[in-house]
Amino acid sequence: MSVKIYHNPRCSTCRQTMTLLDENGVEPEVIEYLETPPSEAELKEILDMLGIKPRDLMRKKEKIYKELELSDESLPDHALIMAMVNHPHLIERPIVVKDGKAAVGRPPKLVLDIL
Repeated sequence: MSVKIYHNPRCSTCRQTMTLLDENGVEPEVIEYLETPPSEAELKEILDMLGIKPRDLMRKKEKIYKELELSDESLPDHALIMAMVNHPHLIERPIVVKDGKAAVGRPPKLVLDIL
């Protein structure tokens, strides 16, 4: 059972999700995505697993979201994905991936659906 978590140790929700995984006997591969952002291909794969569009994975209250004018509905998905690759603070967190499935841990208990 290979589990990955895209994690920000400064985020309380990420820490809660890590605790939940631990309580369920899961030792995930921890990817601190602010230091090691997912590539374009990885992000596309995560979006496919989640079954959502790039904008749905973005943190819209981040300052960079406004600065880059990412609320512009005419922007193509590729532009939004590249914005997340180049500015990983835009990526909603935490993301847990297991066996071709993914879940955003907001709230943390949502990750239990893929375990």
